[in-house]
Amino acid sequence: MTVIILTACPPGLRGHLTQWLLEISAGVYVGHISSRVRRRLWARVKDLAGPGRALIVYQIPGEQRLSFEAHDHHWTPEDFDGITLIRRPANPIFNPAMPSGWSNAARRRRYGRRQQPTRRPASE
Repeated sequence: MTVIILTACPPGLRGHLTQWLLEISAGVYVGHISSRVRRRLWARVKDLAGPGRALIVYQIPGEQRLSFEAHDHHWTPEDFDGITLIRRPANPIFNPAMPSGWSNAARRRRYGRRQQPTRRPASE
């Protein structure tokens, strides 16, 4: 069995994958294909992914009985004494498109609930 997971890829690539695999959820494709078709399909995914990311998981003979590859992904597969594990980056990835600090809604929620001090009426 082969599983391909796409994130932020163009619709043309998604349509191309539905010719070979079944889309069970948005961006998740599964199916039984030969190793030759899998290699060619993975090469096509890497060519057409554009700014998106892709992961593939497939069966192989061996102790772990599966293998996986990543394309433009921050988590990378690494081999440790014959077992493939995913290495996460130690530091979070800085994304300049994401604003830093609190959102406006969080600021309103935090500072909007402050109680105003009660004033005593001036005594005569």
